[in-house]
Parts: sequence; C-alpha cells; structure tokens
Amino acid sequence: MSDAKLILVTGATGFVGGRLVPRLLAAGYRVRCLVRDPARLQGRAWLDQVELAQGDVLQPASLVAAMQDVSVVYYLVHSLGGGGDFSERDLVAARNCSTAAKSAGVERIIYLGGLGDPQTDLSPHLRSRHETGKALRAAGVPVTEFRAAVIVGSGSLSFEMIRYLTERLPVMICPKWVFTRIQPIAIRNVLDYLVAALECPASVGRILEIGGRDVLTYAEMMTGYARARGLTRRLLAVPVLTPRLSSYWVHLVTPIPANIAQPLIKGLGNEVIVRDALALKLFPAIQPLDYETAVRLALVKMDSRDVETAWTDALTSSQGDKTPVTLISSEGMIIERRQRMVSASADAVYRSFSRLGGARGWLFMDWAWQIRGMVDRLCGGVGMRRGRRDPIDLRIGDTLDFWRVEMVEPGRLIRLRAEMRVPGQAWLEFKAMPQTGGQTLLTQTAFFEPKGLFGLLYWYMLYPVHALIFSGLIRRIGEQAC
Repeated sequence: MSDAKLILVTGATGFVGGRLVPRLLAAGYRVRCLVRDPARLQGRAWLDQVELAQGDVLQPASLVAAMQDVSVVYYLVHSLGGGGDFSERDLVAARNCSTAAKSAGVERIIYLGGLGDPQTDLSPHLRSRHETGKALRAAGVPVTEFRAAVIVGSGSLSFEMIRYLTERLPVMICPKWVFTRIQPIAIRNVLDYLVAALECPASVGRILEIGGRDVLTYAEMMTGYARARGLTRRLLAVPVLTPRLSSYWVHLVTPIPANIAQPLIKGLGNEVIVRDALALKLFPAIQPLDYETAVRLALVKMDSRDVETAWTDALTSSQGDKTPVTLISSEGMIIERRQRMVSASADAVYRSFSRLGGARGWLFMDWAWQIRGMVDRLCGGVGMRRGRRDPIDLRIGDTLDFWRVEMVEPGRLIRLRAEMRVPGQAWLEFKAMPQTGGQTLLTQTAFFEPKGLFGLLYWYMLYPVHALIFSGLIRRIGEQAC
C-alpha cells in the first residue's frame, strides 16, 4: 500500500460507493470522489478527508480533470431508474470513463457488476451489467470486474425489497421466479473484496465471481429474513404473475418504484450463483458470511440507526435522475410563506422541523399526507414508503418520504424538493432565525413552479387543503419546539 496512490471513486453518493470511501481512507489511500453535485456529499463524516471532482460520466469533458494523477478508478455507476434506455446510458458512460482513464494513464479500473452465466438467456438488466464491463475494457485499461448477485445490507435495494415484502405480507402469492437459485452476499464482504483488490496484482484483468456462503432461492431468502425477525410467513406459488405484474405488486407494497423493480424482477428468472471460485483462491483472508448472519448484521445497523447509505441516495425518482433545481425568484413561481414567533431557541426549532417524516410523521393531519402518498403510488410515483434514512440526522440527498433533501444548514434551515408526481416542480423550506429575548422566527415556505394551465389549476384547486395543512403544520412545529 502506498500513501501516494490516489483512488477515484465514481458513484460515491450511492449505496456501495458511499460505504467504500471511508474504508479506502481507513486503509491509508488518498480518495477523490466524482460527483455531479458536490453538495450532495454534505453530512458525510469523511467529507473533509477526500478530494471532490465535479463531473458526470455522461459528459466526457468533465472527466479530464477528475482523472488527473489517479492510479485506480472504482466504477460504481448504474443508470437503473434514471429514465430512458438505462442499458445504453450505462454503455456510453462506461466508454467515456474508459477513454478518459486511458488518456490519463490510469493503471486499472475496478468495477462491480452482476452475476449470471453469459451463455444463458440473461435478462436485459444482467446482460447490461456484463456489457458495461466490456465497455470499460474497450480502451485498453486493465479491469478487475467483480460480479455479485443480491447484496444484503441495511439500505440495499434488493434487501429492502425482501424486507418490505416479508414484513408486510403474512401470506405471499409468489410467481415462479421466487424459486430461482441465488447466491446472496453481505455488503461487508463486497467491500472487503473491493478494497483487497488494490493490493492483489493477480486480480488485474480478471472477472471474479463473488458470493456468500449460502445458495438459496428467493423464497428461502424471504423465509430466512422472517426467521431473523421472529415472523411466520407462508408462500403460495402461482404461475400467472409476469415480471410486469410482479413489479406493480412490488411498487404497491414496497418503496421501490415499478420502473426499477421490473428489470430487477426479470433478472430473478436467471440463476445467479458463483460458478468460478477464483475469488476465494485470490483472497483467502476473506471469509464469506452466511445469509442469516448477513441479515442479522443488517438488522442491527437499522435498529441502531447506523445506516451509512441507502439505495434512495441515488438521484432517481419518478421525475428521473435530473440534477436538483436551484431556486430562483422568477416570474411564474408561486410562493406561499408562513411565519410564527416561537418561544424556543433556534436549535430547538430546527430539531422540530428537521425530524419531520418517517415514523414520526408530519405532526398535523398526518392521515392526509398518507393519502397523498397512496395516490402517488397508485399513479406510479414514489409515495411515502421510502421514509427517511435516520430519524434524527438529515443530510443533503437524503430521501424524506416523497421529498428529497436539497439543502441543509444545521441549526437553521432545510429545503425539500418534491418527488411525488405533480404538474410542475415544488419545494418546501423551513428556516429558524434567532430573535431577541430567546425567541426564534420560524418561517415555512412552499414554492411551486406550475407546468402549464393544469399546473395552475392543480395549485388553486388544492390551495384550501394545502392552506389548512400548512397552517397546522407550522403551528405544531412551534409547539413541539417549546
């Protein structure tokens, strides 16, 4: 290991990338993170220990500076859920990264892809993961490609699907894909492999299949989760649920939107198990965990509110993966501002509004918020089921029910951007400003940028309801702070 070695991590705001960065730092490497919006890393405990490079793998010019002096690139980018043809976007992004790495003299790319026998009829999603690896190799930079199946960990997309289905359905009607064999792997083992590869020359230019100790069916994974939670669950197999119908069912029962669930479910028709044990030979110090141990560790993380990253951290929503919009005062923006003087410190007021959502709810007419979330889910939106990563801590990029945290100024302000389906764009901002006499001015502002005539009609038709809810909300925030 060399202190001079600089590592570039793409996808640092994602589930795996956000956990890899602190482990690389702990191992003594210098780390640079490639992010589209550097503000989205605010709140990370390791932020002041890394370099930030603003760029996008879909914009080749932005990669030139990011690759300078880099020895190894971790490629952890995936366009699933970002709208459009995700497989083509992934290929373009991978080619851009490969070309930029070659030009900069990067020694190696380390990529995390998906398991699956390439000689079989793989789903489009799994085939895309393999093709992305080929695209990364196209420019001639050596690639270490790890291939994994379901990753088990707090905040993992696949694990969240298992968790919600098992928790909420005492009896599950299951299509045939739940009986396909899978070799899940704990997130800590994935991270072990990714870090260890840096000091393993024999892994250069190899495709390495990694998995946990157990080979299970998806049904066994759900019943295994149920045992870990002390739940009794029954599974009824039916032959009629297509991947599309299954994705709609997942959409209604879990926080995972149908557009993300469908390609994943199609992939569950493919057997994804380790066929080549080379990784075990190259990394004998890594001992893969069994499934139930991985589940218990994930549950401990969740119970202790120690979830580092989650799949929702990625910029994907019912509105696609566009960069958050910066608010400006312009013609056409509807602004509704409410203020209230609170006999409490600014910190106390901030704590009151920064803990909204999730299990705590929205303090006033919470049932109305829940109905709005249900309607959004039925219309294909994200709904309220995403909750929040942590009941107390809040950072930029977090999901908060059907909002995305766009700005955080601890002790002073938070701004939320709506990700539910609305005919326009909407924000909700809370601000605490200290006043004389130990009081605080609480300001609650709703911003709405309507899209066309329907957007205007939407705002004014619902304004009486919104006025009732928002007036009650600011009152309850003030009462909770005192």
